[in-house]
Amino acid sequence: MRLLLTSAGVKNPSIHDTLLDLLGRPIADCTALAIPTAMYGHPMAGPGAAAWEFIAGRSNEPMIELGWKSVGVLELTALPSIPEEKWVPLVREADVLLVSGGDALYLNHWMREAGFTDLVPSLTDTVYVGMSAGSMVTTPRIGEYFVGWKPPSGDDRALGLVDFSIFPHVDHPMLPANTMDAAEQWAAGLGGPAYAIDDETAIVVDDGDVEVVSEGHWKHFLADGVPL
Repeated sequence: MRLLLTSAGVKNPSIHDTLLDLLGRPIADCTALAIPTAMYGHPMAGPGAAAWEFIAGRSNEPMIELGWKSVGVLELTALPSIPEEKWVPLVREADVLLVSGGDALYLNHWMREAGFTDLVPSLTDTVYVGMSAGSMVTTPRIGEYFVGWKPPSGDDRALGLVDFSIFPHVDHPMLPANTMDAAEQWAAGLGGPAYAIDDETAIVVDDGDVEVVSEGHWKHFLADGVPL
C-alpha cells in the first residue's frame, strides 16, 4: 500500500501532483472508498454535519471532491455486523482509500474491530490517503498530546504501518496550541522519529521510501525529539 499522509487533504498543487504519481493514472479513472469513522470519536467533529460535509465533498479539506470515477462509503463501525463478503471485495477493488480526520485512537480501534487491518498486507496496489487522524492512525504512537477517546488498551498505540509519528495542523489558526514548540515537546516524549506538518504538507511513503511534499512548513524529529 502506498501512503499519502496529509494534515488537511489535498490542499495544493504539489500534493495533488504527488497523488497522481502514486495512482499512476488520472483521478477520473480511479475508484475511491471514503472512511469517515474517525470523525465520530472527536468532539470537534462527531456525527452529523461534519461527517456529511466530508462524504459530500463540501469540506475545506479536499479529498472526496477531486473528480474520482466513483466514491463509496466504508463505515467501519458497521462492518462487524455484516458478512465479510459484502465489504471485503469492495476494499480490494478500490484504487484509493480516503480516510478522514477525527480521533486517531477511535479510528484505530474500529479498524481493528472491523477486521480492516487484516486486509492491509494484501492491498499492495491501493493508495491510502489520510487526513489528520487518518494519517496519524498509520503511525506507531500518536503521543499523549493527542489522546482524546480512550481505547480499551488505555495506551496511545496505533497501527504502526510506518515507523514515525505525526503532529498535524501546525500553526493552524483554529488550533492555537499546535505550535512548532509544542510539537518539539510532543516529539521528545515519543521514543521514536516524528514529523510535524502544517496543512500545506504531506508525507509520502512508497515502497518503504519516505518523502515530504510541502508548500508550507514542517520539521523532522529524531527519536529523542531533536529536530533535524
